[in-house]
Amino acid sequence: MPAPEPLQTFQPRHPFFVGIDSDGCVFDSMELKQKECFIPNIVRVWGLQGISKYARETAEFVNLYSRQRGVNRWIALVQVFDLLAERPEVRARQVALPDDAPLRDWLTSGRPLTDKTLEALIAENPHPTLLTAREWSRAVNESVTATVANLPPFPYVRESLERLRAEADLMVVSQTPAAALEREWAEHDLTRFVCLIGGQELGTKGEILQHAAQGRYPSSKILMIGDAPGDLKAARSAGALFFPINPGDEEHSWKRFYEEGIDAFLEGRFEGEYEAGLLADFNRRLPESPPWKTA
Repeated sequence: MPAPEPLQTFQPRHPFFVGIDSDGCVFDSMELKQKECFIPNIVRVWGLQGISKYARETAEFVNLYSRQRGVNRWIALVQVFDLLAERPEVRARQVALPDDAPLRDWLTSGRPLTDKTLEALIAENPHPTLLTAREWSRAVNESVTATVANLPPFPYVRESLERLRAEADLMVVSQTPAAALEREWAEHDLTRFVCLIGGQELGTKGEILQHAAQGRYPSSKILMIGDAPGDLKAARSAGALFFPINPGDEEHSWKRFYEEGIDAFLEGRFEGEYEAGLLADFNRRLPESPPWKTA
C-alpha cells in the first residue's frame, strides 16, 4: 500500500528521527479516555448494561493493564467481546453479546481501521453491527472532545523535546484520530516541536514509522518512544530502537530519558546493553492473562 501523501512528501531535515506516541506516553490521558469516554459508551451503545461490571473490568484490562494496551480501538473492542464471551459470570447472566462478525471481517481485510473506512463499509453493506459501531465511535469521539482537557504533558516531556529538536526530526506516531491529537498537542504548545502529527488516518504505528523513517535514516538513528508493547512491535517493524515509558512510572521514565536516554541515543550508545535493560523492566510490567483467569 502506498504511503499517505503527508508521509510521501516528508523530507528528513536532521540526522536522527524520533517517533513519539501520545496517549499514555506524552499525556496522562489513557485512564481518563478509557474510563470516562470509551468504556461507558461500550456499555451504553453495545447494550451491555446487564453485565456492566464485567464489561468495565474487561475493557480496562484490555486497554490499560494488559499487553494489548494502546491498540487500535477496533482491535481492542473485539478483544473485549472475546474475553467477555469466555467469562462464566457473563454466560450466567444470559446477556447477549454483539454479533461482531462484520468487525472481525474488517480486522482481517487489510483495510485501514479508521472511521473513514467504516463509512465506506456501511455504504457497501449497512449491517446493524456496523451501524452500531459507527454510533459507538462517534460517541467516543464526542466524549473525548467534551472531556479531555487540562491534561499537561508528563514532567520532562517538554524538556526532552526541546533538547531533541536540534538533532532529530520528531513525529507523533499514534492510533488516535488526528483531530484529537492536533487539539491536545496545540493546547499545550507542543506542536512546534514536531514535523508531523501522525494519527490513525496515516496507518498503523508500524506503517507510519516505516514510511517516515525506514530507509531514510540509519536504523541506529531511529527511535520510537512509547508506553505499550504495540509501540515496541511497531518500532521493531521499522528497524527502530525503543525507549519505553513505563505505565504507572511515566514521570521517572521521562526523567531517565531526559537525563541519560537522549545522550545514549545521540552518542550511539543506545543499542545493545542499554536498550536491553530498559526492555527487561518494561516487559515485566504488563500481563498477558487477565487477573480473573490467574486468581
